[in-house]
Amino acid sequence: MQTETAVFGGGCFWCTEAAFQRLKGVTRVVPGYAGGEVADPSYEQVTTGRTGHAEVVQVEFDADVISYHDLLKVFFAVHDPTTPDRQGNDIGPQYRSIIFYANEGQKKEAIEFIGELNKEIGGGIVTEVKPLTEFYEAEEYHHNYFNRNPHAGYCQFIISPKMTKLHKEFKHLLQK
Repeated sequence: MQTETAVFGGGCFWCTEAAFQRLKGVTRVVPGYAGGEVADPSYEQVTTGRTGHAEVVQVEFDADVISYHDLLKVFFAVHDPTTPDRQGNDIGPQYRSIIFYANEGQKKEAIEFIGELNKEIGGGIVTEVKPLTEFYEAEEYHHNYFNRNPHAGYCQFIISPKMTKLHKEFKHLLQK
């Protein structure tokens, strides 16, 4: 098993966590915060939009089972990478589209993927690509949120449609 780690921010971490949890080869998904100036921030601090942090997920995966490229495909499919600091009704820099790379290989692949996607859609991708300097795990009540609260309003109206899209477009990548 070749375990690697990737960190993605694509709006509310409940959404991205739910998507990545369903992929074969993903061994762990942890919601958290990255990219800001405040050490060990709380959810309340991050939601003000003044910490510099984005809501992110740390994805541990078996690179022998799922590629970083496939993770990028899913990441870009389950959020809007063309709107700065916003995903639906979630507004603020904490919801920005961002990739924190763990190594130069991930950086190169993310930049190339964005370049290809920009060609495909005619430009407009605002996703940032930055080195991961620090990851802060979110509070326990954010972990496994969609699986624990599938009938909550946010989960029904925001996350469920993304899961439907995931199942339709990426069936070959999903766990059985």
